[in-house]
Order: sequence, then C-alpha cells, then structure tokens
Amino acid sequence: MQNDFLRNRISRYFTKQNEIIFHNQIPSKKLLAEKLSEMEELGIYLHIPFCNRICPYCPYNKEIFTKELSRNYFHAVLYEIDTYASLLGHKPVTSFYIGGGTPTTMLGLGIEQIIDYIYKRFNMDCGVHMESHPNHLTPENLDTIESMGVKYLSIGVESLQDRHLKILERPYNAKEVKKTIERAVDKNFECVNIDYIFDLPGQTGFEIEQAGREMVELGIQQAATYPLFRFPYTRFSKKYNNRNSMGTMFRRRRFLKILESIFYDSGYERSSVWAFTKKGVDKYCSVTVPSYLGLGASGSTYLNDIFYVNTFSVKAYISSINEGKLPISLSTDLSEEMQMAGWLYWRIYETRFKKSDFQKRFDTSFNAKYGRQMDLLKYLGYLNNGSDQISLTDKGAYWIHAFEDYFSINYINKLWGKSRVDPWPDEVIL
Repeated sequence: MQNDFLRNRISRYFTKQNEIIFHNQIPSKKLLAEKLSEMEELGIYLHIPFCNRICPYCPYNKEIFTKELSRNYFHAVLYEIDTYASLLGHKPVTSFYIGGGTPTTMLGLGIEQIIDYIYKRFNMDCGVHMESHPNHLTPENLDTIESMGVKYLSIGVESLQDRHLKILERPYNAKEVKKTIERAVDKNFECVNIDYIFDLPGQTGFEIEQAGREMVELGIQQAATYPLFRFPYTRFSKKYNNRNSMGTMFRRRRFLKILESIFYDSGYERSSVWAFTKKGVDKYCSVTVPSYLGLGASGSTYLNDIFYVNTFSVKAYISSINEGKLPISLSTDLSEEMQMAGWLYWRIYETRFKKSDFQKRFDTSFNAKYGRQMDLLKYLGYLNNGSDQISLTDKGAYWIHAFEDYFSINYINKLWGKSRVDPWPDEVIL
C-alpha cells in the first residue's frame, strides 16, 4: 500500500496524471492511417508466441508450440501485415525486431515467408534482429537464418554454468551451449548477442566473473546481462522470494560491476543499461525508433499519442483476424506529458541521448523541461550533462534505471498479468 502511494505521487510528478487507463476499444483504421501519416520513420516488432517448453522465470507472452496452431498463426499474421501495409503506404521502416516466445520454433513452418512478406509489403530500410533458442541453432538452421536476412542474432543462453542452467530448467548443458555460440559466431552475422541472467539463487561473484570471461573468449559481439526479475505470475516467483529489497539492489550493482570491468577491459562499451557491445559493432537491440507497430499476439504499438496492445491469446488473435477485425485488446491515449516521460525513459535506457532530439520531437527545450532534474543527477555523479549530449555514468545507468523499474515492473505486472488471463479485458488501470 505504501509503495503504491509513493509510486502514484512520483508518477503524477512526471506525467501530471493520477493514473493511466487502458480501455477495451479499437482505434479506427481511419485514425490509424492519420497517425501513421505523421510518422517520419517507424519500427516493426513481430511477436512469435510459441515455445517448446515454458521456462519458470519468463514473464513474456508464450504458449506451447503446436504445428496446427503455428500454421493458423502464420496466416493471421500475413493478414495483419496486409492491414498495416495498406495504411502505412511507402513510409520507411528503419527497425525490425522479432521476439517471443521463441521465434525459431517456426523455422521451416512459416517464419521465412513472414519475413519475406514483410519486405515485400513495407518499405524496409533495415536488417532483421531476431531472438533464438540454443537448441534450434544447428548448422543447417543457422544457414537458414542467414538466408532469411537476419543480420543480428540473439541467443537465449541465460547461463554458462550447469548448476544455474538446471535451476532455470534450460534443456542443455554448458558444454553444449558454448559449442552453439561458437557455431553462430563463426557465421556472417553482423552481431551475435547472448542473453545472460545474473543474480540467480545462490550465485557468487566468482561464478559471474567466470561467465563474463567465457563470454569474451567465445567471441560474441554483444552480451545482454540482465538481473533475474521475479514477476508475480511466473512459477519462479512462487518458488523464490519475490521481494526486491535494498540488499538485492546493492548485490545486483556489485555483480554488474564485475561484468562492466570484464567487458570494458576487453574492448566492449555499454550500449544500454544492461548490454555491452564490441566497439565498432552495430548493436543488436529491440525496436530502435520511438514509434513502432506491433504484429502478432501481444504485439504493442506506439504512435506518438496513442498506445495499444493486441490480445495475448493466440486463439483469440487468430479468431479476430479471421473475422476481419484488428486484434487490439487495450488502448490508451497519451498526453504530451506522458509522451515526454516515455521518451525520457527509453533514452535513459539507451544511456545516452541528445537534447536536440527532444526539441525536434516535442518543439520544447529539454533544459526548460528537465534541466533541474538533470543538474541534480549530474551533481550526484549519475550523468554527464553537455551542451547537447547527455550520457549516463555506470553508476547512473544502474541506479536511475532501478528507479524507473520501480514503476515499469509494477505497470508490466498489471497490464501483462491481466492480459494473460483475459483475452479482452474491459479495463486496466496503472
């Protein structure tokens, strides 16, 4: 109760709103066409909601893979692509990310055709960023993935030590997954990223140091190193303590410092709060532009002053498409204050940004809007505040984002938690 009160007070300070309300209403195609016409560029996110097994810690929308369901999903996604292509016209798409779930469950079962169709129907000016599962990355499948135009590949490794892989219920051992990483690195991808989870139950600083050095030795171009977030609706949350105490926060900071030291010494640089990329390499990341379309079940769309989410249910998504309807389950209108707060949130996540980009987006001086807050953060040693460029220090990247997570994880719990159990919620209040 006390946490909710504090969140609401701070949220009101930044957004000037008491609450964010998502309604069960579908924006008209006419309205969407108007919004899309205002975009200079756009990103696309495609969600593949299938997994061969459900990991106990994962908060993302997913269902057990079946061939029949994936076949029906394939056709529904093509229809949704057609709908947006007719609204978007020739507007350039400059970012394309495929997440899940596990996108590689659909190798040979439609994902190749979906990507090809997206490139035919949209004005694509970017490569493909795609998530993958280690067990799917056989030499033959890696060849297929390259032929699909995937330039940036992420491998959901999660750990490089057997005892932690067992805790996470990952279906491979450390020796096998290292061979998989080596195979991927030897291919011609512009960036191979591995996801690595730290602050696991009983994990030590020595184990994190060992894993960090192994990642460098394996030759990856990027590591996304996330602490274990315990979402209330996951199996892991029920098994382990869900509280994120100050002790937890300081322990995570200590662990992250170990990884920072290893990667910086090895020629990597911080490319987001949690990611480290080799210098000179174009980073692997999710949608990189402020506005984007979300395709597939649970795909979300952000078009300046409107944000909406597709139904999380795969069957409901397919049924809605078959009935000729947009599969949108919840939407909300965003005030300019909300848009500014959202813009700042994601720029902080990227750890560096230009004030002039804020001026261009909102026709408002960044210093006039957030100058006092930036001066305070500079005084605390959390960022460097130049005439145009703002860059976060390592300390600031961690602690400012920890402050942001105080709100965002709570919001995700409410929005995703409700959407998981109800395909068409009447309302969600954040």
